[in-house]
Amino acid sequence: MRNALGLMLASVVAAVVIAAGGWFYYSARADQGAPKTTAARAADQLPAQAKLAAKDDVETTAAIAARPTAVAQAAAPAPAPAMPVQQRSTCANPNALGVARVVEIDTTGGPGFGFEHFKQFDFLTDKEVVLTFDDGPWPVNTPAVLKALADECTKGLFFSVGKHATYHPEILRQVLAQGHTVGTHTWSHVNLNGKKMTEQQAKDEVEKGISAVRFALGANPAPFFRFPQLQHNPAIVSYFGTRNVAMFSTDIDSFDFRKGATPEKIVETVMTRLDKLGKGIILMHDFQKHTGEAMPALLARLKAGGYKVVQMKAKTTLQTLPEYDEALMKDMKVPTASTNTRPITSVVQTVSQ
Repeated sequence: MRNALGLMLASVVAAVVIAAGGWFYYSARADQGAPKTTAARAADQLPAQAKLAAKDDVETTAAIAARPTAVAQAAAPAPAPAMPVQQRSTCANPNALGVARVVEIDTTGGPGFGFEHFKQFDFLTDKEVVLTFDDGPWPVNTPAVLKALADECTKGLFFSVGKHATYHPEILRQVLAQGHTVGTHTWSHVNLNGKKMTEQQAKDEVEKGISAVRFALGANPAPFFRFPQLQHNPAIVSYFGTRNVAMFSTDIDSFDFRKGATPEKIVETVMTRLDKLGKGIILMHDFQKHTGEAMPALLARLKAGGYKVVQMKAKTTLQTLPEYDEALMKDMKVPTASTNTRPITSVVQTVSQ
């Protein structure tokens, strides 16, 4: 009797164990088949995205290398997939135009960019543009341009006039602080091909402008220069080869400086020319009121048209010449030039707020 009861009890326990095991097995299968959360799906997709991003980076680098563009190289963040993640996290606008590509320029020998005058370095691909601004910094107008660029989380290249930089250094510092590239545009925006302009005077205009921008920024500018009125003085072109300064012309002129220019005309002028060429370096002026007013609409049109912004940065910065630094300090009646060689953060620090 006892043996029979023991066998029956053992059978019941075995059945329970088998049933429990089956329940755990099917529960596990059900969990595997259950709909995943957004976070879980994203985690599963990360390796594939990383592979795709790495593949795109290799293809982009290969495409650049295949063109005669040894001077312009794609900046290579490490790891490659990190760049878009960082851009999205720092940009408040989820549909922003943004920056599609950053190129680093080796300015050795003074290369030239912009097909209106320089034909050698065709580094932009279809639907790519570079946004450039001349003659600033200037109150109201430059901040308006900066706001429009910031709203679309995109970047530009600013060619500053030396005098204007000394008038409004705080504005030029904002340009640099917001991640834009700052180049130079002479001391007083004079035509370097003027009939009475000597070679020494032209050099003085260039170098004094560089020293002024350096003084205003508290940092060396990029070795990027644009000639006023796009008047390329042959002696200065050769001189820039020895100074390793890149020169900029343009592909698309906005003509925003012309009398009668309006925000609407500026946008149409740029887009008409751009749609014809398909890409290019765009010349604008943050000195002009209507340019700042036109920027939101222009950036919207670029985005709607599928255009992408390329930011240009320099491999190195441009060192000023001591004699021009001293001359600038004397002209500005600054008591001691040496006090300006230290960054402001090493002189003035907030200890309580």
